[in-house]
Amino acid sequence: MFIFETSQIVLLKISSLRQKNVVIFNFYVGDNIWQEDKADIDAHVSTQFVYNANNSLSLDVQRKRLPIFKVKNHILYLLEKYQTLVLVGETGCGKSTQVPQYLLEAGWSADGKIIGITEPRRVAATSLASRVADERNCILGAEVGYAIRFDDCNDETTKIKYMTEGILLREMMGDPLLTKYSIIILDEVHERTMLTDIIMGLLKKILKKRRSLRLVVSSATVDAEELRDFFNSRKSSSNEDDLATILSVEGRLHPVDVHYLAEPCADYVQAVVDTALKIHRNEEQQRGDILAFLTGMDEVDRAVSLLKEHAERIGIDKQLKLLPLPMYGSLPYKDQLRVFQRAPNDTRKVIVATNIAETSITIPNITCVIDCGFVKLPWFDVETQTNSLIVAPVSQASADQRAGRAGRHRPGKAYRLYTEEAFAALPVATAPEMQRSDLAPAVLQLKALGIDNVLRFNFPSAPPSKSLLSALELLYGLGIIDDDGRLTNPLGNMGCSEEITTILAMLQVQNVFIRPAGGQASIKARIAHRKFEVAEGDLLTYLNIYTAYEKNKTHSWCQQNFINFKAIKRATEIRTQMRKLIKKLGLPLLNCGINTELILRCIAAGLFPYAAYLHYTGVYRTVRGNRDLHIHPNSCLYTLEQPQWVLFGEIQQTTKVYMRELTVIKPEWLVELAPHFYRRTAIDND
Repeated sequence: MFIFETSQIVLLKISSLRQKNVVIFNFYVGDNIWQEDKADIDAHVSTQFVYNANNSLSLDVQRKRLPIFKVKNHILYLLEKYQTLVLVGETGCGKSTQVPQYLLEAGWSADGKIIGITEPRRVAATSLASRVADERNCILGAEVGYAIRFDDCNDETTKIKYMTEGILLREMMGDPLLTKYSIIILDEVHERTMLTDIIMGLLKKILKKRRSLRLVVSSATVDAEELRDFFNSRKSSSNEDDLATILSVEGRLHPVDVHYLAEPCADYVQAVVDTALKIHRNEEQQRGDILAFLTGMDEVDRAVSLLKEHAERIGIDKQLKLLPLPMYGSLPYKDQLRVFQRAPNDTRKVIVATNIAETSITIPNITCVIDCGFVKLPWFDVETQTNSLIVAPVSQASADQRAGRAGRHRPGKAYRLYTEEAFAALPVATAPEMQRSDLAPAVLQLKALGIDNVLRFNFPSAPPSKSLLSALELLYGLGIIDDDGRLTNPLGNMGCSEEITTILAMLQVQNVFIRPAGGQASIKARIAHRKFEVAEGDLLTYLNIYTAYEKNKTHSWCQQNFINFKAIKRATEIRTQMRKLIKKLGLPLLNCGINTELILRCIAAGLFPYAAYLHYTGVYRTVRGNRDLHIHPNSCLYTLEQPQWVLFGEIQQTTKVYMRELTVIKPEWLVELAPHFYRRTAIDND
């Protein structure tokens, strides 16, 4: 008997060909079918299905071989004794899929209550629910279901429910004590998103009221002692009075040799390319693939382009071929799937990825990891009221997590493009999102849940006081809270709700435009996109695109105009859901017709903190904070005459600080629509 795992690969067919004691397996991924022989299985994949002498698949045996199975009884015992269990285990040990099933089998849903599991990402919630439903041989949406924004797949028979963190927060509004749940599992806590911290603070309150509720805090890398102490609200020197405890699960990692640079490098993107080529030349007999980490899409595409140039020359020399592949969140699904396909026997893959490959996905057959040492993080500037994506050094925990990608299936190597002294100087862990983000959404969420005094709310990691005050100021300027800090009941209607829901839906999807990398296709795409561009900015350009799509609604039309068909279809679904919510609130859906100024004023009423004006030096500056900004090259305003005043949706920091999702406005609108935030005064151009 031997065991193998397809990981993120779809298993279509298994065929047994017993010739010379070799067993062949057919795999299906995308449009390709390839074969694995028994000699390659242990080196390429790990445990998911079991093939035995009777040509049958035993999921039960597979589940028992996972590392988490060794501590199954410990988990059940600790949850009987403690209210909170901090479960620390490496990615792939089975904690996300197996622990809910252990709890179900132990009777935690016998009284009709639900075992709830939260995930930071929608794709994780849906894929894990599908996986567990398959293991339990049930229809997805029955015993095992999921709930994400705009998609609910569960019913009254659901016992294991995967959901995003936002869904659990929404349920708390209607059921503050979560009475229909017996156990809540917070997965991927090491990411420390804002919603994760809010949920942990709320659950600490709920656990005091509901002694029967249990909580599992699950993570691959986390400061377990800190979280245990957070949930241990009783101050006692005796461990018998503790409400929380820690359990660690050993992973299946093989040893990974870590290499550092002797001297710092000047250009880490070029260093990634050079290191990948050296590995490829010097370890030609080593059949494993290479995974390189960079900070963002632009850097990934640049590195892949450079590697492709070298790959063409390598192919001419008839050596082991090189296949460079990009991997980032906004990459089309078809292209994302390519990184999971096994390369031909004479080819080695080099996957260049953002930190999405750090914990969110597992790519098989990786034996070498190249770590640039940086990551792109969202960061909020209180002075300018702006959210930015900044490039920052990784933490030691993230660096170790990246290195671990090389040791999943065999011994590997990690090449860190910084010195060992630099690694020692890195922060131990990445700062939680709560400490580096705009807190207005968090404060609004807490107030909607009945937490009036947010300044006294018990967060796992205390946010900066300036950020909290800035959030309250913004909510007051929007008219969401009154002079006493209590929620108002604002149901604004400026007569353009149909257009605004369309714009909001388009902003929820990524890569509406298809932009080929170069050649004639790039020129044709630019010409096609110009048909939709307007001088009022990007948001009205999105409105034009959707309006034109509504008249055609065909895939061929999207292809002709270089529009992402899947993105606009998703926007249609979101738009439909938004309009249902508006009708539920009793608001009419109104169309403003050709009165575009009404739309622009409505946008200004919501995005007023993000205003910038054209300075005489030729750059834009924020009204508050005087931060220099530039129009992003992908904006429709980039090639037009520069407007005097704009609103931006987000800031992206690369070689310059760029504004994206721009809208042209009149400055007097700011004073009129946000009098508590702006006042008319002379601008100092010095």
